Parts: sequence; structure tokens; C-alpha cells
Amino acid sequence: MALFIPTRLFDALLVGYSARREKIRYGLLGLAVVFDLLALAQPRWGYTWEEVRQRGLDVVVAVDTSRSMMAPDLPPNRLERARLACIDLMRVAKTDRLGLVAFAGSAFLQCPLTFDDEAFRLSLSALDTGIIPQGGSSLAEAIRTATEAFKKDEDNHKVLILLTDGEDHDEGAVKAAKEAAEAGMKIFTIGVGTPNGELLGFKDEQGKQEYVRDAEGNIVRSKLNESLLREIATVADGFYLPLSGTKTMETLYEQGLASLPKSESEGMRVQRFQERFQWPLAIVILLLAIEWLLQGQPVPAEKKTLATKPVSRPAVAVSVLVLGGVLVATSASASPAQARKSFDAGDYRAALEEYQRLLKERPDPRLHYNAGAAAYRAEDYETAVNQFNEALRTPDLELQRDAYYNRANTRYRQGEKVTELADKQQMWESSLNDYERALKLRPEDQDAKFNRDLVQRKLEELKKQQEQQKQQNPDDKKQDQKENQDQKDQQKQEQQKQENQQGKDQDKKQDQQKQNGDQKEQQKKQGDEDGQKKKEQGKQPEDSKGDESGKDDKQRADQQGKKDGDDKKAGRQPEPGDGGEQMMAQGNGEMTQQQVMQLLDALKGQEKALIFQPPQDGKPKPKIFKDW
Repeated sequence: MALFIPTRLFDALLVGYSARREKIRYGLLGLAVVFDLLALAQPRWGYTWEEVRQRGLDVVVAVDTSRSMMAPDLPPNRLERARLACIDLMRVAKTDRLGLVAFAGSAFLQCPLTFDDEAFRLSLSALDTGIIPQGGSSLAEAIRTATEAFKKDEDNHKVLILLTDGEDHDEGAVKAAKEAAEAGMKIFTIGVGTPNGELLGFKDEQGKQEYVRDAEGNIVRSKLNESLLREIATVADGFYLPLSGTKTMETLYEQGLASLPKSESEGMRVQRFQERFQWPLAIVILLLAIEWLLQGQPVPAEKKTLATKPVSRPAVAVSVLVLGGVLVATSASASPAQARKSFDAGDYRAALEEYQRLLKERPDPRLHYNAGAAAYRAEDYETAVNQFNEALRTPDLELQRDAYYNRANTRYRQGEKVTELADKQQMWESSLNDYERALKLRPEDQDAKFNRDLVQRKLEELKKQQEQQKQQNPDDKKQDQKENQDQKDQQKQEQQKQENQQGKDQDKKQDQQKQNGDQKEQQKKQGDEDGQKKKEQGKQPEDSKGDESGKDDKQRADQQGKKDGDDKKAGRQPEPGDGGEQMMAQGNGEMTQQQVMQLLDALKGQEKALIFQPPQDGKPKPKIFKDW
């Protein structure tokens, strides 16, 4: 003050100033800040018991604790990765009861079904390869133990999540899975390990690295048996997932568990602590009021011309600081109001961003619901579905009903934008199911009934449209079949033309052969006529008989030689007794009348001996000989 204010002005400027009073005021402001911080800490004492009923699934997690789970192909090792996966499942399955089964050569229930996350976490931390004394891996024992963990009289959906490398040293795992499926349990398998596997090693007492060996002394390599895990999941209405990345359990829950109907579980008593922030806040208000009363005193009358009532600058600054702290503290609670204000103003994208920022600070089903509503209005349907899925993880049945209703609306809008009819039908059927779930929670909801009926009509129209397309497709197929048939008919006609042409050529050949046969027959008749003439000429006088007979014999010999030549060409042999041998013996020389007569007499004798006789019953038919 001495550096900036002249000494002669001190008295005028410090009229009504009291150092003691200022110290008291600063002390009051300091206490106000302390109690303000206590109010922001939300102190709670005293509690009440409240019975809460939750809707969820019953999920048993079976973890393999055999020595093969110490393989480091999934760092740090398979067992540790399985334990972390179970913690991820506990985070996403907030409203579900979880149980834990540890198994190796045998199995036992490590943690029964419970809502207590801390009890489940402690049971996980106790898992170790030495927790089961019997070595090996028996998947069948794990499945049977998990089945016994469920109460038989409960209607809840039973789910088993099996985390293992699939090395089963006991048969019967698939059979046990079928029996569990018949009992109403679904099995989802998580493969822990890699298909290539890893050598199983350990450190001996001296700290040296050693490896597990089989009976023949070979080092054992543990591999992931994916085929067995897939088969187990298939027969039990589940599916298989390899444990890779950080989203495996979220994928499992979203695709496998979230769609299962949740049942209302037994009531659970929960401690509700009472908020006590009002008391320190009331003290803050009281201290600030006292500080305000202790501000500057009235100035004496004789000095009014020199100064007026002073204003305490430090008091104003500290008061502003305290009020600013209160505003900052209440800004967290006011930010949902800001998001709602943006929502009401139509700025849905800004509201969504504000809700998402709040969710990072403190996850809350109601904030998820509001974020889903904002995303729905902003036509970001995929984000809306995800937010409504998170909102369903609440024990508040009224909020569940609203989440089902809004998710149904979102699915319907998604289906409107899809062009593929099969995908559109799938989304609308999912929407219809959500409306039904909302009506189960509130049967008198008229909006849900109206939307459900509307989606049903849309689905019927869609199915009719699909049937029309199916009918059109067979018409197209019939047209293609008709064109193919026309092509086949055309090819058949061309082939028939070729066959007809070949038939004509064959007929020509047959006609030609027939003509040749007729010529041969005519030649044969001519030979018979010549023979008859020779017989008649044998009765004439000798002078004329010799010339004509010799001429006819020569002609007959020529015909016989020609016939024998045709028989040789056809591969035929002369018939016995037909005179062919005698004709061949005579050669081409002329015969005398006496020789001709002898030949004719011999032929007549043969004809008499070879007369055809009809066959008698029971006797074989005689051979039919040529008629000379």
C-alpha cells in the first residue's frame, strides 16, 4: 500500500476497515469452501433394506485348469487369458446370475449361481492348475457338473460357457452335451489356445526349463482342438468362438445371450444408503450469510463527504469462487438437462454426443436409454440399437419396457431402409418380437399394440411379395426350359433328317441287293428250264439229240460254274449230292450224250431220295435241302 498509495490518503481509504473483522470473514469463507467440498463428496450414512427382483439369465462358466492351460501361446498363458475373459463376461452380464465350475480330470462347482460379482471374482482368482488333484481334461465331467448347478424346478434359460483348449482325455463329451441340450441347456464353447499349439514346459527344482513328455519320451505339444469344441456347441444349440482380441465375450453376449428371453429371478435384498449432502450444504449457506453480514460498517457522519460504504473486494472474489465451485459441481448433474434441452430443440446429434460423454464418466441404463432415443431421432439406427441393448440391463421393469418398445421402433426403421427382402423380413420379425416383449411387461400399452399390428400387416405384405417373386422365377425357368426344348427339338429334327437320309441310302442298298437276288433267281429258273429241255431232248432221235444236248450241257455247265463261283464268294460249300463235284471234275470240256444221260439219271435218283417229308410229333425236323 505504501508503494502505490500516498500516505496522506491512507486514512480516507481505510475508513471503516478492521483487520480483525477481515480475518473472521476470511475464516468463514474458508470453512464454506471446506463444507462445499464435503457436500460434493456426497456423504452417506444410514441405510434401508430394499427387495429387488431382476430379470436375467443363469450362466455357468466352466474353466479348464489342466496343465495344458499353462501353455504360453496366448500370453501370459491360457489360464490367465481365460480368467480375464471371465471378468469381461461379468462386466457385460450385469443382470445375470453367474456360476463357476473348475475342471481337469474331474470337476466341481467353485462358485454357485449368484448376483454377487465380488464372490465370483474371488472364485476366479483362486483358479490354478493345482486346484484339481486329478490330471487330464474331462469335458464330459464339466458339462455334467454344470448341469447339476442349475435347479431342476426353475424355468430360467440355462447357459454353459466352456473355456478350454479342447484336449479331452476322456470320451463322452459329445454325448454329455446332447444330454444337457435335452435338459434345456445351451452350450457355448470358447477355444483358448492356437491351432499350432505350444510345447508344455515347466521349471524343475533347480530352476531349469523342462518339458512334459509322453510315455515314449517325446515332448508334448498342446494344440487347440477346434473340431471337438464346434461339435459340442452344435449339438447343444450354441456356437464356437476362438478367444482372440478384447471383444470375444462382448460378441458372445450380443450374438448368443442377449437374444435369449430373460426370466425374473428371486427377490434380493439390497442396502440403500441415504444421501446426507444436504447438511454440509446447509452449513455452507449459513457461513456465507454470516460473511455477508460482516462486510464493511457504516461510515461516521463527519466523514461521509470523504468516503462511502466500502465494498469488500476479497469477500466478493471468494464468494464468486465458492459459487463457481457449486456451479461446476452441479454442472455434472445439469449436463443431462443440457442434453435434454438439445434433444427438445431438435439438435439430436449434439444430444447424443452429450449423453455419450456422460456415459464415459458414469454408465447408467437411463443415460443409455436417452442416448438411444437421440440416436434414433438422428437416424443412427445401429447406435440406437446398441444403446437400447445396454438400457435393457436394468432391474427397472418400466425402463425395460420402454427400451423394448424403442428398440422395436428402431428395428422397423432399419428394415424400411433395407432393399433385400430377406434382411427386411428378419429385421421386422425382430421388431415384432420386441413389441411382444413390451406388451408382456405392460399389456395395456395401446401404442405398442398399434405398432405390433402395423408390423404384422407389413410382414404379410412382404411375404406375399416374396411369393410373387418366387412365382415369377419359375416362369423365367419355364421360358428357359422352353427355349432349351426348342433347341433340343431342332437338333432332333436334324438328326432325324440324317437318319432318314441314311435309311434311304440303306433302302437303295437293299433294292440293289434285291435286284441281284432276282437276277440270281432268274438265272436259277433259267437253269431249271434248260435241264427240263435236256430231259425232253433225251427222248428225240439220236441225230438231233447229240447237237442240242451238247449245247445245253455246255450252257448248263457254264451256269453251274457261275453258281459255284458265287457260292465260293459267299463262303458257301456245295451241297452233298448236288452234282457239283462231278461238274467240277469234268472241267470246262464238252460232255457226250451218254455222259449227260448218266448225269440226269443220277440227279433224278437223288431227287427221289430227297423228297421232303413233314416232321412227325416228337421227332426232330429234317434239314430242308435245295429243290433242283
